[in-house]
Amino acid sequence: MESENQPGNDKLQKKLLPRHIMFMAMGGVIGTGIFKGSAETIGLAGPAVVLTYLFGGILLLVVMGAIAELASVYPNRNMKDFIRLAFGPRPAFIVGWLYAFLMLSVCVIEVTAAGSFLQYWLPDVPLWVLSLGSAALILGINRMSVEAFGETEFWLAGIKIAMIIIFIVLGAGLLFGLIPGTSGEAPGLSNYSAHGGFMPNGWLSIFSALLVVMFSYGGSELIGLTLTEAKDAEKVMPKVVKSFILRVVLFYTLPILIICGLIPWNQLEGQSSPFVQVLEATGLSGAAHIINFILVTAVISAANSSIYGATRMLHSMAAAGEAPKILGKTNTKGVPVGSLALCAIVLVLGAVIAFFAQDNLFAILLAVPGFVVLVVWLSICLAQIKLRPQYKTTPTFRIWGYPYITGATALVLAVIAAGFLIDPQNRFSIGICIGVLIMLIIWSILKFKKADSIQK
Repeated sequence: MESENQPGNDKLQKKLLPRHIMFMAMGGVIGTGIFKGSAETIGLAGPAVVLTYLFGGILLLVVMGAIAELASVYPNRNMKDFIRLAFGPRPAFIVGWLYAFLMLSVCVIEVTAAGSFLQYWLPDVPLWVLSLGSAALILGINRMSVEAFGETEFWLAGIKIAMIIIFIVLGAGLLFGLIPGTSGEAPGLSNYSAHGGFMPNGWLSIFSALLVVMFSYGGSELIGLTLTEAKDAEKVMPKVVKSFILRVVLFYTLPILIICGLIPWNQLEGQSSPFVQVLEATGLSGAAHIINFILVTAVISAANSSIYGATRMLHSMAAAGEAPKILGKTNTKGVPVGSLALCAIVLVLGAVIAFFAQDNLFAILLAVPGFVVLVVWLSICLAQIKLRPQYKTTPTFRIWGYPYITGATALVLAVIAAGFLIDPQNRFSIGICIGVLIMLIIWSILKFKKADSIQK
């Protein structure tokens, strides 16, 4: 049998189907951001937060459109390769490691969350044991062939999506009195205008909530890492992106409208999921068990996608000589086992840290994904602007309004990132991000200094 570490055995396999790519990206997006984070966004902007999700969806559409266009021109390349082609190896090196840092941070958060959710059924089992068990499950899934992995993630994400669809139908029935609830009379549209109106905290609250919304939408760019393992990526990617954007925006905005319609925005309890509160309003027995199962599935799926993103980014960087060669090693199934081993170490360390400081871990890491997502999205937009005049082939998909639409999106992303930096609540988390960014800049200068001197 061929050895996993046989020299030269470092190639990925093109086994991902369009439905795999779609659900993997949605698995990364639909997680704690919607099931728990929606309470925070509604608390910031009230019912008007739906406008925030729609605006964030427009930004997401442009970013994903840029990825689809670049994929049609540069086949067998991922999003880090696009940045390299546009700006050279140093920015690509920085963004690549920053994205791997993002994915690993998210995975630690999700694995710890999975352990805490499992304690609902297993209260006597220590959190670190359940977190490690969740990590082992995720690592085992990622060790399967990419086709089997895609199929598993397809079904995991499918459970979440089915839950949201059921929630929308059930919530709409409660909202308009088609399904009897425990509270008696159906609220109809009254809660959208009562309790301070549709926009109770003013226009600025919409932009304040945008920071949390961007964190929620983070993970969509995972599509940009599936390109090297997707069949006919340059042909199927535009179709996948178009349908993906529509579904993500609908799966966020419709549940938000249902929640705000059934429960006054200022009566939501931040400690529990708004989904739990709505299910309790139906009088369904066992609603807490149902939502807890969905939450466990949601965080496992999100962590699964995060590990995929981290391993593929690290594999890509190892292939480009930007990371240790061991991280580029794959097994006979095309799984980057070297990168997966590093992820396993990080997950074990995360479980250990969670054992001592669970609450602090969440507080420290929660703002990290939002900021890094903004940097990655901004880099993708700038790469598309820079590369379009250099295309040697005609793209099968073109993002409209070049360069104004992409440029305006890049500007908005930069403004949001600046808002992240000056927000006092994110000061410690952003300090960590800035520290990592400075370290990567110094590392890139030292790494490519020799190459620059040789070229001169």
